[in-house]
Amino acid sequence: MLRRITNNPLFPRRRLILIQPRRPCATAASSAAAGEVEPSPAANEVPLEDDLAEESRSRLVRDTCRLLELRDSWSAKREAQLRHLLRVLSPPQVRAVLRAQAQRDARAAFEFFRWADRQWKYRHAPEVFDEMLALLSRTRLHDPARRVMRLMIRRGMRRGPQQFAHLMLSYSRAGKLRSAMRVLQLMQKDGCAPDISICNVAVNVLVVAGRVDKALEFAERMRRVGVDPDVVTYNCLIKGLCGARRIVDALEMIGTMLQNGCPPDKISYFTMMGFLCKEKRVAEVRNLLERMRNDAGLLPDQVTYNMLIHVLAKHGHADEALGFLRESEGKRFRVDAVGYSAIVHSFCLNGRMAEAKEIVSEMISKGCHPDVVTYSAVVDGFCRIGELDQARKMMKHMYKNGCKPNTVTHTALLNGLCKVGKTSEAWELLNKSEEEWWTPSDITYSVVMHGFRREGKLKESCDVVVQMLQKGFFPTTVEINLLIHALCKEGKPSEAKDFMEQCQSKGCSINVVNFTTVIHGFSRQGDLESALSLLDDMYLTNRHPDVVTYTVVVDALGRKGKIKEATELVKKMLNRGLLPTPVTYRTVIHRYCERDKVEDLLNLLDKMLARQEFSSAYNQVIEKLCAFGKLSEAYNLLSKVLRTASKRDAETCHVLIESFLNKGLPLQSYNVACRMFQRNLIPDLKLCQKVDSHLILAGETQAAGKLIIKFVERGILKQNN
Repeated sequence: MLRRITNNPLFPRRRLILIQPRRPCATAASSAAAGEVEPSPAANEVPLEDDLAEESRSRLVRDTCRLLELRDSWSAKREAQLRHLLRVLSPPQVRAVLRAQAQRDARAAFEFFRWADRQWKYRHAPEVFDEMLALLSRTRLHDPARRVMRLMIRRGMRRGPQQFAHLMLSYSRAGKLRSAMRVLQLMQKDGCAPDISICNVAVNVLVVAGRVDKALEFAERMRRVGVDPDVVTYNCLIKGLCGARRIVDALEMIGTMLQNGCPPDKISYFTMMGFLCKEKRVAEVRNLLERMRNDAGLLPDQVTYNMLIHVLAKHGHADEALGFLRESEGKRFRVDAVGYSAIVHSFCLNGRMAEAKEIVSEMISKGCHPDVVTYSAVVDGFCRIGELDQARKMMKHMYKNGCKPNTVTHTALLNGLCKVGKTSEAWELLNKSEEEWWTPSDITYSVVMHGFRREGKLKESCDVVVQMLQKGFFPTTVEINLLIHALCKEGKPSEAKDFMEQCQSKGCSINVVNFTTVIHGFSRQGDLESALSLLDDMYLTNRHPDVVTYTVVVDALGRKGKIKEATELVKKMLNRGLLPTPVTYRTVIHRYCERDKVEDLLNLLDKMLARQEFSSAYNQVIEKLCAFGKLSEAYNLLSKVLRTASKRDAETCHVLIESFLNKGLPLQSYNVACRMFQRNLIPDLKLCQKVDSHLILAGETQAAGKLIIKFVERGILKQNN
C-alpha cells in the first residue's frame, strides 16, 4: 500500500530551509586563497564528472526532478510515478538528481537519498554515497552527513580519507570544532590511514576557528606520522597567522617552506600581501615582492599587481594603489578598466573627486574606455559631497562617450537629490524612467521613499510604496515599520494601520513588530479599543503577539486605570507561554503602584515570578512606592528584600530611609536601619548619622545615638575615623 503524503519523510508539510552551499574551489591553490580546503578528488573523478554532466541532461533525470519539485502538492499517484522512474535510474542518474536537488535545497536532496534507498530492489551504489557526502560537505548539515557515514559503515562500503574529510567539513561549517576533529579518531578506529587531503582539511578547520596554535601543533604531528605538509597546508597556516596579526611568524613560515623543500607559490605571498595592504604597510609589501623574486624565483606579473591594486583600493588606500598602477605600467603590464575603476571608486569614497576625474580622463587618453561602473562611481562620489550639477554633467559625459547610465547610476543621482532635500525632484525623475529608458530597482524606490520620510512627507512616502508594489517590488519589514512608526509619531495610527493592511494585501511580509508599532500608536492616543482589536487580529493572521506587544497594551491599560483588564491580559500572556521581561516587570510595577493597587500587584507578581525569576522585582516595588509617597505600603514589603545581604537590597533600604526622613518621620527611618542590622546588612554610616540628628531634633532621645553604637560595636566607626 502506498504511503500517504502526511507520512512521507520526503515531502514534509513544513517548508524546508534552504541553506546555500559554498562554491567549490577549482584548484587547491585557489581553495587556500579563499580559506576553503576541499578533499582531493579521486583518480577517476574526471571521467565520472563528464558522465554526470551528460546524465543530468537525460530525460529520466529531468522527469525525476520535475516530480520532486511538486512535493508541495504530492499525491500517491505521483509517488508511484517516482518509484517507477527510480527502478530504471542508474547510479550516475541518481547522482545527477541529488546534485540538481542540492542546488535548491540540500535537505530535500538528503530526504530523496533516504527515500530512494528504502525502495524495493534498489540500493545506492558507493558513488551515490560519495556524491551525497560531497554535497552535504558544502552545507552545515552535519547530522545528515553523519548518518550517511554510519550507513556506509553498517553496509561495509569502502571508506577513505576523502569520505571522512567531507564529514569533517560539514561539522566545521556548522561551527562544531570538537566534533570535526573527532572525525580523525573515528577514521583511526575504522582502520583508515590519514593522507594529506584530510590533514589539510583539519588544518583549515582549526585556522577558520581561530585556533592557529593548535593548527601549528597539528602540522607538527603530521610529520611525525609520516604525512609531510604540502603547499596547501602551509598556505592555510600562513592565512591563520595573518588573521591573528602574526605577520612575523607568517614570514618565518615562508622560510620554513624553503628549508623543508616545499617552495611557496604565489598564493603564499598573496595572502601576506593582502594582509599588509589592509594595514597600509606598503614598504613591507615591496620587501615581500623582493623576497618573492629572490627566494622563490617568482616574478611579479600582471596578476600580482592587479591583486595589490584591488586590495589597496578596497581598503581606501587609493594613493598607494595608484603607485602600484604606475609601477605596473612602467613594466609594460596592461591595467584594465577594472583596476582603474577600483582606484576611481576609492578616490570617490574619500571625496577626492578631482583625482577621480583625472584618472577617468587618463583612461580615455590611453584607450581604456571607462565602463558604466567607473562612471557610476564618479556620479555617486559627486552626489556624496552634494555637487549634483557635476553629477549631471558626468552623466551627460557618459552619453557622449557611448556609455549609457544604468539603474545604479540613476539611483546614485536620486539618492543625492534626496540627501539635499530635493526628494520631489527625485520622484519626478523616477516617474520619467520609462521615457529615459532605464528601469528602477527596489533600491531606487527605497531611496525616494526614505527621502520623503526624512522630510516628513509621509503621504508621498506611502505613495512611493504603493507604486513600488504595483511594479512588483516589495519593501522590507524594516522599511514598512519606519513608515508606520513615523505615521504613529504624528498621531495617525489609523492611517498607519490602513497602510500596513494595504501592504499585507499586496503580498508584503508583515511581522509582529509592525503590528506592535501600530498598537503602540493607538495606545499613545488612548484608543484602547482599537489596540485590543488589533491584538486579537494578530492571532487571526497567524502572527502571534510577543511579550513586547503585551507589555505595550498592559502599559496603556494601566495608564487609563484599567487594572483589572491589565491583570487579565498579563495572565493571558503567561498562559500562552510568554515569559515576562525586565521591561514587563517595570511597566507593571509602575502602573500598579501609580494607581495604589499594591494588593493586586503582589498577587500578579507571584504568578509572574513563578514563570520567570526577576531578583529585583520587590526592590523596584518599594522604590516605586517611595516615589509615589506610599511609605507605609513600602515598609510592609521590607521583609521581601531583607532576605539577602546584597548591595541592591541595601540601596532599596537607603531609598526608604531617605523617604521617611523627607516626610519628617525619623523614627521609621531608625526602624528600617535597625532591621538592616538584624539581617547583617550594614547601612550607610553618613545616612545613619543624618537619621540620628533628625531623631534628636524630633525629641526621640531614647532612639538617638543607638545606631552609632551599633557601628562602634562592629568596629566600623573607629575604622572610618
